[in-house]
Amino acid sequence: MTRVVSTSAANLAKKLYEAGIRHQGVLQAISQTPRELFLDNALAHKAYENTALPIGQGQTISQPYIVARMTELLLQTQPKKVLEVGTGSGYQAAILAQLVPELYTIERIKGLQIQARQRLKRLDLHNVTFKYADGWLGWPNRSPFDAIMVTAAAETVPEALLAQLTEGGVLVLPVGEETQQLLRITRQGDRFRSEVIEMVKFVPLIQGALA
Repeated sequence: MTRVVSTSAANLAKKLYEAGIRHQGVLQAISQTPRELFLDNALAHKAYENTALPIGQGQTISQPYIVARMTELLLQTQPKKVLEVGTGSGYQAAILAQLVPELYTIERIKGLQIQARQRLKRLDLHNVTFKYADGWLGWPNRSPFDAIMVTAAAETVPEALLAQLTEGGVLVLPVGEETQQLLRITRQGDRFRSEVIEMVKFVPLIQGALA
């Protein structure tokens, strides 16, 4: 659907272009998505700063540059069916939902999942399927996926997620503890080719669901 482009969101998209984001679909989605909707009112005035912000429960809404960069990396193979691990505020899901036909998203914190579902409904994004579960395990009965994005840092690459990729499928995720690297991993038969994209800083990917 056509959305109203706010001046603030459009300016953010311009800043991201200047920072190196080139995918026009990603920039358009950023410019059409009201980031303040995904924040508490007290932080709404910071919505269009290029920074990560707290959303409660020890979690954050990612820096817009990282949202755009990870989305751009994921879209290079033109995936149709995508899994997001770590719904969080729902902002990354809102961007992805405008760019892929079918999105599945998992969140381990029930309160965050409920809020994210409400926000995407308000934005009239209906191609998203939600699950309250442990993201380490992926979503086996909905797999395989053309692409998987993880929005929290895993100590190691979860084997379950690799197994749920299609041939040629891509996994984009941050890996590490004190030092974290953004990786793009591509499935090639029973082998996986890993590329280091850049250094990043994310909250940890924790196993287990939390009410």
